[in-house]
Amino acid sequence: LCSTCTELDFHLILRNGIPRESAISLGPLTGIIQRAGQCGFCRLASIVIRRTWLLDEHPHVDLSEIQCSLYSMDCGCLQDPAPAPKELCHRFYIQPSDRPREIYDAMLAANTGLMLDIQLLEEDACNNERTEELHGRRVGDTIDIGLVKKWLDLCEREHGDVCESVWWRGSDKNLPKGVRMLDVTCMSIVHAPPGCRYVALSYLWGGMGAEYWTTQANLKQRGVSGGLDMSSLPGTITDSIQLVRQLGERYLWVDALCIIQDNLKDKAVQIGVMELIYGSSLFTIFAAGGRTANSPLPGLRPGTRRQQQHIDVIQGLHLTVPLPMLRETLTRTAWDTRGWTFQEVMLSRRRLFFTDQQIYFECGQDVWCEDVVAERKRQPRSYQPLRYNGVGGLTFLRTPPSWAKNEYLSSYASAVGLYTQRQLTMESDIVNAITALTNAWTKGFKLNGGDPRKAFRFGMSITDLHTVLLWQPEANVKHYRRSNGGMGSAPWPSWSWAGWRGAVHYAGSGQYLEIHKNTESPRLLESLVDPWFIVDEGGEVVQLEVGRMNRATAYPEEIGPRQYLPPQGIFDPLQLGLTNEHPPEPGTLIFRTSSAWFDIAQVNSVSSNIETHYAFFSILSNIPSPSTRVGRIILPLSIRSPASLKFIVLSRTNGPSGVYDENVLGERYSGCFLYVMAVEKKGDTTIMERVGVGIIFEGAWL
Repeated sequence: LCSTCTELDFHLILRNGIPRESAISLGPLTGIIQRAGQCGFCRLASIVIRRTWLLDEHPHVDLSEIQCSLYSMDCGCLQDPAPAPKELCHRFYIQPSDRPREIYDAMLAANTGLMLDIQLLEEDACNNERTEELHGRRVGDTIDIGLVKKWLDLCEREHGDVCESVWWRGSDKNLPKGVRMLDVTCMSIVHAPPGCRYVALSYLWGGMGAEYWTTQANLKQRGVSGGLDMSSLPGTITDSIQLVRQLGERYLWVDALCIIQDNLKDKAVQIGVMELIYGSSLFTIFAAGGRTANSPLPGLRPGTRRQQQHIDVIQGLHLTVPLPMLRETLTRTAWDTRGWTFQEVMLSRRRLFFTDQQIYFECGQDVWCEDVVAERKRQPRSYQPLRYNGVGGLTFLRTPPSWAKNEYLSSYASAVGLYTQRQLTMESDIVNAITALTNAWTKGFKLNGGDPRKAFRFGMSITDLHTVLLWQPEANVKHYRRSNGGMGSAPWPSWSWAGWRGAVHYAGSGQYLEIHKNTESPRLLESLVDPWFIVDEGGEVVQLEVGRMNRATAYPEEIGPRQYLPPQGIFDPLQLGLTNEHPPEPGTLIFRTSSAWFDIAQVNSVSSNIETHYAFFSILSNIPSPSTRVGRIILPLSIRSPASLKFIVLSRTNGPSGVYDENVLGERYSGCFLYVMAVEKKGDTTIMERVGVGIIFEGAWL
C-alpha cells in the first residue's frame, strides 16, 4: 500500500461505513493512477476509474484538477423487512471532485454506470459478521452449470405469472403447426410437440457458409434420429446444444436449422410467428460474446474466455472491481449492432447472455450474474445493483391496462429509434427483422382488430399513421434510399423510415429549436388527412384503417383568427391517372390534402463538435413581406440553399417560439402549427417522394 492507503483501516471502513459527506481524501486522481503499479488499493481504484471513464479511449483528457475521496455504504438489500444497516453488504466507493464533460458524454453513449465501486468477495463476508448476499463471487475459467440451473429454478418457482405469461401470446401455449425444433437427444429436426418446452438461440450468422443450413434437400435426412451431423455445425450452435443437454432440456430452436432456408413460403410462415417462438421459449441463449456463428459460448468450455476479474488482497481482504453491468457489456458487442437480434431480446421472457465478461441472467423480475451473489426470492422492498441495469423495459412484460391502449406508440417510437441504429446484412430484411415486434403490438393492443396485415405496412403503424409519418433522421448519420429485394430494384416507400438506411427517431416540436433534442414524442392535436389509401402488392388501391384525431378546444379564443380546413371530396383513382397502363408501385400512399410552394434557407446554427449531416432550414414566404419566416424544417445539408420546395399538410400541433416571425404574423395560440412534409416529384411520374418533415404557422399557410 502507498502511504495514503496505509493510513486507512479497510476492515473498519467496510464494517461501519462512511457517509458520502464524510468521505476520506485519497488525493489527486493522477496520483492514484501513477501509484497503481505499487499500491494494491490504488490499483483497484485505477482499474474502476479507467474502465468506467473509458480513459484508454480518451488519453488526452485533462485530469489534473480532479481530487478523489473514499466512502463506504450498503449496495442493496435482498430481505424484507431489512436488517440493521450495519448487517448489509457494503462496498467501497470512489468519489471524484469532478467529471470532464467529454468523459460524461462518452459514458452515456457506452451505457457505463456512474458509480465507481469496489466489492468484497463472499469468502470474507463473515469477517465483517455479514452474510454472503451481494458480495462478490469468483468467476472461473468455465461457468457453473449448477448456478444457471439455480437461476432458472428460482425464476420458475418464485416469479410465477410475471415471468411465465406473455401478454401478446394469448391463452394457447402451443406453437403453430409448421414450427420445428432441434431434438438435442436424438439429434434430429422434428415438429414442435404440443406444449413443447424448449430453449431458443440468438446469435450472429456471419463468418460461415450455408453448408449447415436446413434446406429442402437435407430436411428429410435431418428428420430421422441421428440425421443431424454435429460436426457440420458451427461452434455457437454446438456449444448451445451442449448447454441445453447439461441443463436437462431436450429441444432447441435455431433459425438456420429449424427454418427451411431455400423455401420462401416456409421462411414467410416462420417469420410471421417469430414473436411466439421467442415469447414462448423457456429462455433464450444470447451468444453476445462472439462475432460469427463459429464463435464459442464464452465459458462453456475451458479456454473459451479470458479472465476479466482482477482480485487484490488488501489488509487480508479479498477485493475486486465488479465486472461491468449487462447493459454496458452488451453495448460493446457486435451482437448489439445487428438488426435481427433486437426483436429477439425484446420478446424473450428469460434471457441468458454469454459475453466475454461473464454470463448474465435476466427475466421480468431480476438480473443475476456470476460475479455477484444476488440469488434470492424477490421481496417487495428489496433492491440490488444489477436489477435495473439489464436490457428489459423496452416492451411490456405484462398485459397493458385498457386505459393504456395507446401506450404502444411510445414503445413503438423507442423501438424504431433503437432498431434503426443497427445493421443488416441483407438490407431488404429491414421489415422482416422487426415483424415479430409489430405482430406482438398488434395482438397485444388489438390494433386494427388484431390483424398484423392491416395494422402495419412497411414497418409503419397504420392505426396511428398521422403520428408515425413524423419520423426524423438522426442528424449525425448519413441516410440513403434502401432497395427492397422483394420488388426487384424498386426502393421501399419514401414515407416509411424503412425506405431509408440510417438511424431515425421520433421527437416533439422542440426538436425544431435543438436538432439533437429527441426526448419527447410528437404530440398531434388534429389529423388533417382522411381517408388514406395505399397501392397493395397486387396493384389494387385499398383504403387504410387509420384512426382519426379530432381537435378538442375548451374556449373559442384558443382557435386562431382563421382556421385551416382540409380539402373535401370523394376519392376517384381515375382522377389521378391510376390506370393499368401506368400503375403506381406497391406501397404508394394516396390521399387528399393541400399543397404550396415555399422558399427555404439554411439557418446559421451555433457550431457543435458533433458531426452532422442535417440542419435547420427556415421556411420563407413573401407574404406579407419578403423573406418572412413562417416555419422550420430539418433537411440534409446536401439540399441547395436557398431553394424552393413543395409542401403538403399532414396534421396540427403546437410549436415553440422562435421558428417564425411572430412580430409579423402574430402570436402563437393553441394548435397554431401545421405539420408539413416537403415533397419532390419522382422522376417523370406524378408520384411524389418525401424530402423532410417540418412545421409551418397556420396563418402563413392560409
